[in-house]
Amino acid sequence: MAAFHCKGIKKIIKYKTKMPKYFLYSQKSGNFAAILRNKALKMKKIKRINAKIYLWGAVAVALLIAGCSWYCLFSSLSKSEQTEYVYIDMDDDLDSVMTKIQPLAKPFQLSALSTLSRHGGYAGNIRTGRYAIRPGEGALKVFRHLKNGLQSSINLTIPEVRTIDRLAGALSRKLMLDSAEVARHLTDSAYCARWGYNTATIPALFIPNTYDIYWNVSLDKFMERMQKEHKTFWNFGRMEKAKSMGMSPVEVATMASIIDEETANNGEKPMIAGMYYNRLKTGMPLQADPTVKFALKDFALRRIYNKLLQTDSPYNTYKNTGLPPGPIKIASIAGIDAVLNHVRHDYLYMCAKEDFSGTHNFAKTYQEHLNNAARYTKALNQRGIK
Repeated sequence: MAAFHCKGIKKIIKYKTKMPKYFLYSQKSGNFAAILRNKALKMKKIKRINAKIYLWGAVAVALLIAGCSWYCLFSSLSKSEQTEYVYIDMDDDLDSVMTKIQPLAKPFQLSALSTLSRHGGYAGNIRTGRYAIRPGEGALKVFRHLKNGLQSSINLTIPEVRTIDRLAGALSRKLMLDSAEVARHLTDSAYCARWGYNTATIPALFIPNTYDIYWNVSLDKFMERMQKEHKTFWNFGRMEKAKSMGMSPVEVATMASIIDEETANNGEKPMIAGMYYNRLKTGMPLQADPTVKFALKDFALRRIYNKLLQTDSPYNTYKNTGLPPGPIKIASIAGIDAVLNHVRHDYLYMCAKEDFSGTHNFAKTYQEHLNNAARYTKALNQRGIK
């Protein structure tokens, strides 16, 4: 019994001595699992952080690219605070177009415009015209304007010039027209006849007004526009007044051109028109000094001496009765309306006033006229004007 008891105690003791090792092993296993779980949690957390970093990095890059794209494509291309213009003609290629734009543009925006143009089909389809570079318009918008030919018009004022050469020069300075081509066509009988005129009367087609027109207009399109504006100007009222005087629009313009050369005083023009109209009705020569200057093509003459009155030319109204073959300049609107609304009086003569005011003394008789002319000649001599 004692032996059994001792054996039991030994077993119990033996069992108890082994238990701490088992529990220690279990405890270590639990700690290891916890460590693994913690590491897994940390790894997940790191991955989430890394994912956020990559995401925000990608967003930042995307925003940076978007910002650069917006800056290059949509922010103002122009360096100026006012609208500038680029003129693209038939000889331009992509490089020359960019060269014309370069002084007006910011560097990055110009690079964007150049890239769009090279890869957007513009290089092979350059369109002439006058294009606006406006403050606030980006490279993309300017590119679309260039590619689609969305040009800006100009205000063209037809000048009151004396000769076709001067008209051609004035047009070439404002439009994409060659002055030599314009002069050649407007002095060609067949071309003038196409519009209902001859080389002498073609100046009567032009009404010196201001017109909204495209810079790259062709000569034919320009002439069509002028013909349209001429018809608009010569409305029913003006046509009726001309008919009542027994004159055509060309004849009215011809007389008006002489009056314009006689005086710049629009208030006096209807009075002068009445005087010349009286001469026409009675068959008297107009004897207009400006027609002699035109015949000589010497517009700097300040005195018309008797020897010059013998100039052999159909434009010399001292040697020929009636109106000259055509206008001696592009007649002003004030001059045309002065003829149509001329003052009705009995004067047949006029002479510039001796005070050099630009106005005239009028006379009904030749003797009165000689007296007026003597005073004017004396004033010229006193001033040494030859």
